[in-house]
Amino acid sequence: MIEQNHEYAYSTAEGPWLNYLWASLTPWITAVDSADRRVFELGCGNGATAGMLGSLGFKVTAVDPSISGITIAKASHLNAAFETASTHDDLAARFGTFPLLVSLEVVEHCYAPREFAKSVFNLLEPGGKAFISTPYHGYLKNLVLAITGKLDAHFTALWDGGHIKFWSMKTLNTLLTEVGFEQVEFRRVGRISPLAKSMVAIVTKPK
Repeated sequence: MIEQNHEYAYSTAEGPWLNYLWASLTPWITAVDSADRRVFELGCGNGATAGMLGSLGFKVTAVDPSISGITIAKASHLNAAFETASTHDDLAARFGTFPLLVSLEVVEHCYAPREFAKSVFNLLEPGGKAFISTPYHGYLKNLVLAITGKLDAHFTALWDGGHIKFWSMKTLNTLLTEVGFEQVEFRRVGRISPLAKSMVAIVTKPK
């Protein structure tokens, strides 16, 4: 993931757990009205999403601090460019700005989420759009987890390099508007809406 002290280890180039997110990402990104097909992926892990976007004809630049992830990505997905980097770096100075940015299931791993949000904002050119996902948390879902005895599994403290922030639409909206995004559109993906696996925040940088 994009910012952590612990190495998030990868052993394969596959990403079947991303299918439900790709089902939402793919129609969104292919529908964006832009002749510029450059995409920045913030927190690319093993490169599975970058490879998928590359197969759709996008020119993808992707970063992650996981050495194992980037090693696998470079060897397995030759249709995208990968570099080791994190939100501690000045990513816009290093890579420039982009019309599109994607970040799937990353912000929940960040110790300093405002650095993540600032990186998203700075990496987008004026009018650029971002697609950001994170596990969904809402009252009904949390209640169901409690009733079914699954809170320990969901909020596990035993996952090295795992989730350390648990976002709601309200808190993620606050994070993104703080850095300059004026409007956040939310979607719930995976399962029925009240019990969604993840939520997606879609933002546009003001021109």
